[in-house]
Amino acid sequence: MIEETKITRNYQITIPASIRRKLGLKIGDVLIVRLEGDKIILEPKRQSITEIRMRLGRTIDWRYVEETIREAINEG
Repeated sequence: MIEETKITRNYQITIPASIRRKLGLKIGDVLIVRLEGDKIILEPKRQSITEIRMRLGRTIDWRYVEETIREAINEG
């Protein structure tokens, strides 16, 4: 997916709505900005499992979640 955006006079950019939706970005989310050669790479900062636990509370079977993550890592 390729979109175009413009740098404002305050050096700000707007992330196009189609990309925000695809990535599930919301107001207040944090992005990592890095330079690769002459490219600027923006990517969502992923939360740690502890941060996710705190947000979701005790309604989740964390043993299942952690086992699923371990399996995905081992398959990777």
